[in-house]
Amino acid sequence: MEKPDSNGTLVAGIEIVVVERGSELTDFIDLPWRLYAAYPKWVPPLKKDVRRLLDPSRHPFWASAERQLFLARRGSRTVGRIAGIIDHRSNEFHGEQMGIWGFFECEDDPAAAEALFSAVETWARRKGMTFVRGPLNPSTNYECGLLVEGFEYLPAVMMTYNPPYYSGLVEACGFAKEKDLFAFLIEGDYRLPEWMDSLAGRIARKKGIAIRTFRLKDADTEFALVKEIYNDSWAANWGFVPLSAEEMRDFQKSVMSFADPDLAFFIEYEGEPVATCVIFPDVNPLLKRLNGRVGLLGVLKALFYRREITGLRCLMFGVKDKYRQMGIPMLAFHHIFEVVRQKKKYRSLEMGWTLEDNEAINALAVEAGARPYKRYRIFRKSL
Repeated sequence: MEKPDSNGTLVAGIEIVVVERGSELTDFIDLPWRLYAAYPKWVPPLKKDVRRLLDPSRHPFWASAERQLFLARRGSRTVGRIAGIIDHRSNEFHGEQMGIWGFFECEDDPAAAEALFSAVETWARRKGMTFVRGPLNPSTNYECGLLVEGFEYLPAVMMTYNPPYYSGLVEACGFAKEKDLFAFLIEGDYRLPEWMDSLAGRIARKKGIAIRTFRLKDADTEFALVKEIYNDSWAANWGFVPLSAEEMRDFQKSVMSFADPDLAFFIEYEGEPVATCVIFPDVNPLLKRLNGRVGLLGVLKALFYRREITGLRCLMFGVKDKYRQMGIPMLAFHHIFEVVRQKKKYRSLEMGWTLEDNEAINALAVEAGARPYKRYRIFRKSL
């Protein structure tokens, strides 16, 4: 007769284990390396970064959030994992009682998936939550969304990848689509259509408009300014969660080793920064070589394979709400294309993600020569 043990429940041969010991956390972190052996497009994260992101005592996200990690096991075999998360800052900002599921990985095993989601739902319900949304890893300011289109491409840096069968597992557990996110790709000749180029030129000649690149020597001030503009410009967007100063400082530390200051810029009006765009070299080809670890061999690989970094990702673009009618996105596109054209080693640029219903910016991206090539989905379920 099947029965629960002291650390979980046993249903249909699946035991759910609450992650409490170091060995269980290691199982949680290591599971994707086995699951993705048959998926060559997957890019392994650095294990030390995953461990730190999940550590409430080390990562600043958890200053206003809490989590519970779960493993699914069949006998001695770990077949799935998931995190239940409550982001108190998000819930306060939106006036919601939202539980989150994230960091989901699972074999093509419906019973295991059902047991994992049931564990999160039970945990969130006990915490007073009224619905569950995901995947957020752990919020929209980090990796989020389940890939549902575009499996043939490598993920860009800080974007998710998963097997095609994941959406079926999620939907079978009663989750329905809440919102889709798009990623756009620009390849080849970085040239705007003539009418956009002409209009951007007129905007650039307006009195008081100026563009300046990121000042690396004053990085603390610059990143604080990025946070200020981001929090202002995205405040009305679906799913937005304000970035804290501590989170931005943590982000700053994590990207300084590979950031290119020429690819981050501010647009100013009458001396005030009113918009920002942050583009990073897509280091995922290098991360794939590192296979989760740096070490001495990893350092040597980084030196040897840096030439494989030929793509870019536009991570963040925002215009302060007060200045949205000035045509600044057009000017930003023009500047991005000019910079990328000068940096000949880069051959592609991913823009995203964007919300599916952000019709203005999506249409502008297509007009500029980008094509939608990936779709990510956020799911929701009432409790």
